[in-house]
Amino acid sequence: MRFPRLARAALAIAAATAVLTGCGTSQAHSGSDGTVTLRIPDPGNSGVLALGKKDGTLAKALAEVNATVEWTGSSGPFAPAAQALNADRLDIATASITSGITSLSQKAGFRFFTATAPDGAGEGILVKDGSGIDSVKDLKGRKVAVNQGGTGEYLLLKALEKAGLDADDVERVYLRPDQSAGVFNAGKVDAWAVWATYSVAELGGGRAHFVADGKEIGSDNYSLTAVRTAFAEEHPEIVKALYRYLHEGSVKQKRDPEAYLNVTTDAGPQALTGEAKRVQIDITSQGGTVEPITDADVRRFENVAAFYAEQKVTRTRVDVASHVLDVTALS
Repeated sequence: MRFPRLARAALAIAAATAVLTGCGTSQAHSGSDGTVTLRIPDPGNSGVLALGKKDGTLAKALAEVNATVEWTGSSGPFAPAAQALNADRLDIATASITSGITSLSQKAGFRFFTATAPDGAGEGILVKDGSGIDSVKDLKGRKVAVNQGGTGEYLLLKALEKAGLDADDVERVYLRPDQSAGVFNAGKVDAWAVWATYSVAELGGGRAHFVADGKEIGSDNYSLTAVRTAFAEEHPEIVKALYRYLHEGSVKQKRDPEAYLNVTTDAGPQALTGEAKRVQIDITSQGGTVEPITDADVRRFENVAAFYAEQKVTRTRVDVASHVLDVTALS
């Protein structure tokens, strides 16, 4: 059973928070013909949105609810996307629950409306082959690259806890995800707490492996879709249409992962080839699908929030439940 406050939230969402820049407004952006613009980060070269952008199916699905998509910037870490949502420069973004909790510790003008189960195969603690690190316990006294407050820090802390180590038994090296590969491969850190966006290239390169993956760690690092609060309040039918598109696309992607890779190009740094492509296909085939957020999901999210507070990643326990939207209750 889904908890009642989600249904209430679907009918009466609080107004968006104050904007971070002078360009903000509480009204969705509409054309002279009444068409509403939905602003989404550019999806790049893979995934459901990338294929939907290329083949026009996303535009068709949104046209049925009198909406059109505007690709704004590019997908990446959630922290800047959360700022853009708060500032009315973005309407939709993807987050992990971990980065979501960190962003919710600030004043937030967004809500989460979809959940995808944790990626047990694609995230974990990466070490180099031949490093002599054969278990999480071997990380004691070592340096581990993590993104502060996000997936990496969560995975490392969960892995240490499960192995009976204290957080201070390793040195956390805080790096942006796009900085970490170079540091890891240069040997300046001993391990890297990472997820599929970055792990696939390393695993496919045949020089690194997970000393513990998400499944072994017991990760509850769900992937979420966030929507700007005011947008959901003004256009629930568009949010619901986007959910349906993402859900149906994720089911197809799980069945046929290769069709959702190298969507715009099969060459260059954005493309996956060889063993890296095989690794990604394997990870996606084991992954979850985009679903509504249930009571059970929220309990897991709240447990992650409690863990973050206990580990002093956040100063207090973040209230996740009040920032969840029941997409099934939207009309």
